[in-house]
Amino acid sequence: MRNTDMKQKVTQKEEELRILHEVAKDISDNLDLKVLLQRIIETIMNFVTVDSCLVYLYDRPNDELILTASNDRDLKGLGTVRLKMGEGVTGWAAKEKKPVALSKESYKDKRFKTFPLLEEDQYEAFLSIPILSKNEVIGVVNLRNRKEHIYPEPQVNLLFTIGRYLGSSIQNAMTYDEVVKKAKQLDLLSQVSRTIVSDYYLQEILHLIVTMTAKVMDSKICSIMLLDEKKEELVIAATQSLSKDYINKPNLKVGQSVSGKAVFEKKPITVLDVTKEPGFMYPEIAKKEGIVSLLSVPMMIKDRVVGVINSYTKSEHNFKKEETDILQAVANQAAVAIENTNLSQEILTAKEALESRKIIERAKGILMKEIGLTEDEAYKKIHKKSMDMRKTMKEIADAIILTSDLKKRA
Repeated sequence: MRNTDMKQKVTQKEEELRILHEVAKDISDNLDLKVLLQRIIETIMNFVTVDSCLVYLYDRPNDELILTASNDRDLKGLGTVRLKMGEGVTGWAAKEKKPVALSKESYKDKRFKTFPLLEEDQYEAFLSIPILSKNEVIGVVNLRNRKEHIYPEPQVNLLFTIGRYLGSSIQNAMTYDEVVKKAKQLDLLSQVSRTIVSDYYLQEILHLIVTMTAKVMDSKICSIMLLDEKKEELVIAATQSLSKDYINKPNLKVGQSVSGKAVFEKKPITVLDVTKEPGFMYPEIAKKEGIVSLLSVPMMIKDRVVGVINSYTKSEHNFKKEETDILQAVANQAAVAIENTNLSQEILTAKEALESRKIIERAKGILMKEIGLTEDEAYKKIHKKSMDMRKTMKEIADAIILTSDLKKRA
């Protein structure tokens, strides 16, 4: 009997070492957060008999646990299910830094918090393991079983050990992930800066901006809408989307829908699901195109709005402050490009008007000298000829000057 117990203990220790070896291999091989979390889930599910494995990561600034990974990669709650520290069984395990094992009717536990997206009423047993690094909470791993299931104490202890073992690696991967994101964001701003001072036409500049922004923001659709001040309408000026339904949708009035509201209020607006948002103008197009969450940011020059930039995601997404800040920075740079183009056009128009005036003045002088008209009569004659022939006054003046020159040469 003692030999049998000893063999079981040895076998158990060998299994624990094997699991720890697998975990150690994942830690050394992966700095990519998504890949690391998926490998951890796979390793745990190979070791434990469970139907579901979820990983929550702790967002310290907001004091929230966010559902970040699952064995079901299409789970709808990913990125949107959030718990405050101490909330629900998951939050309790994180706050107390202790595992929680519920073998049956877990949903009846007084600490339990239900999320319909996670179909929790279909699971009887529930195990919540905190992930720690230097005794600081990094996240929580939740295991779920559809039928009653007793989680053996040695297994729970091993998972708790794995949770502490993984903490530093997940923290490092999270830090690396943030560094990569910030590097991409800074590169985006740099590229946008170079683009707006390039020799590209405005339409090309705006198209490059939405294409680069969509890539960095992971947008399903990114668009720039410019403000027609006379009509008080927003018109799509650029998008990387090839959808004709989206591109050809009607203009928006200022204050209308989410984009119009962002322009009217002169501040960024986020929507978790546009298909359910009251007042969103085109929910059917959103459903057809598979767009869900929206960040809409006004494009401003000082206190004047010139348009709006929109970033749509393909699944529910809570936009972080840094995402709003980076899109606002891009929006402001795009506004500068638009303003520069408008100023260039104004300067060109003024220059052309000055040149036209000089030519008209010369033509007036010719008429005054050759046929004895007063300055006012000469101007009225050029103006009448312009109206009769449907030509510009400059064109009429050019003809008068040319005729005069030909007479002198004859």
